[in-house]
Amino acid sequence: MNVTLEKVGELTGKLIVNVVADDYAKDLDKQIKEIGKTHNFPGFRPGHVPTSIIVRRFGKDVKSDVINNLVYREVVKYIQDNKLPLLGQPLPVEVKEISMEEKDYTFEYEVGLSPEFNIDLTAETVPYYTIAVTDEMVKEQDEALRERFGAQIQGEEVTEKAVIKGSIQELDAEGNVKEGEDAIQVNDGSLFPYYFSDKEEAAKFLGKKVGDKVVFNPAKTCNENSAELASMLRISQDKAAEVKSDFEFAIAEITVVKPAEDGEEFFNNVFGKDHVHNAEEYTAAVKGMIASQLVPNSDNLFRIQAEKQLVDKYGNVELPTEFLKKWLIATNKELTADNIDVEFDKMLPSVKWELIKGNISESLEIKVEEEDLKNFAMMIAARQFAQYGMTGLSEDVYEDYAKRMLEDKNYRARISEEVADSKLFHALMAKVNLDKKEVSLEEFKKIAEDVQK
Repeated sequence: MNVTLEKVGELTGKLIVNVVADDYAKDLDKQIKEIGKTHNFPGFRPGHVPTSIIVRRFGKDVKSDVINNLVYREVVKYIQDNKLPLLGQPLPVEVKEISMEEKDYTFEYEVGLSPEFNIDLTAETVPYYTIAVTDEMVKEQDEALRERFGAQIQGEEVTEKAVIKGSIQELDAEGNVKEGEDAIQVNDGSLFPYYFSDKEEAAKFLGKKVGDKVVFNPAKTCNENSAELASMLRISQDKAAEVKSDFEFAIAEITVVKPAEDGEEFFNNVFGKDHVHNAEEYTAAVKGMIASQLVPNSDNLFRIQAEKQLVDKYGNVELPTEFLKKWLIATNKELTADNIDVEFDKMLPSVKWELIKGNISESLEIKVEEEDLKNFAMMIAARQFAQYGMTGLSEDVYEDYAKRMLEDKNYRARISEEVADSKLFHALMAKVNLDKKEVSLEEFKKIAEDVQK
């Protein structure tokens, strides 16, 4: 078999594949014999079917599969061996009709070639903005942590985030407790006013004590969401959809959170055993926690600015536009000859970035290893557990969770893409000149908004 590349233009060409009978004869004969062994033919014992009958019934399809598979393998090998910088995938010039009589074939594929880039990252200066951690941020984080690891106790009055229990009774038009079989009554109801969508309804409970009665409108607390109403009032969703009236809540119990106080237990719960030992270390650790939480914002803004800067500087290159349009139409159901011009213009910046990114990844030798995927998946696992207050778990727990994530092919592909992008941009950070600047949160938001525009 002979595969050659014929240049048609500066960035376009044809892969020409010449196939002769000797290239596929053995594979074709093997496949025909296999069919004779595995298929049932009326009137013949398995393995004793005349070859002429098998060829007559299956020969054309088998020959087509054998030749197509052979051509595909050889084309891929040629591309890899010659390190062809292809854009998209080869497109067949025409669909060849395979017959049993014809022996030799010539297949032609259109290809688009990537332009050359000469990117000097050491000559690039990209701003990197960090967000200053303020005392107010530390105060808010401290309050959230103390509440999260605090103890639930019986409260004397309803506070903003209190959970209250008691009876819920439907009222009639005159404001009296409704009686009768159709009256809605819940003897052991629970409410969390902090999550009411209507804050005026939530405010009705603030400061109330055990024994107090509060008139409120359940429908208003949840924007008339029938599922939430059904859960609150212990009724069907159909019935909940009709509820508009006021109800009376008789407070029987108030549960509030007593914020955690400084001490070994609190410090260990937040930061793990023996990482923090006193109030001074705790404050420094909280500040570090906030700073690390803000890093992804800085990294993301750097990515956007670096991408834009590199595309603006190196993206003014010639592309095999007509080939790319043809390839996009062939591989996307949403694209047609009628809309490709408009859609291609929208896609052009991302196409250029993918080319630049590929060039940088190759020059910086960016590779995603199995260990990278495992570590990233473990980080996701730790983050998810932390959302539920589960910190400081053993590494085995994170490893098991990560393993199950990576066994999902779709999840694995997404993680692989994220890891590749992360490694690329961290390599970029190490290669370009970073113009580091610390700004306030408000300044950072303004800069990010301007960049996005």
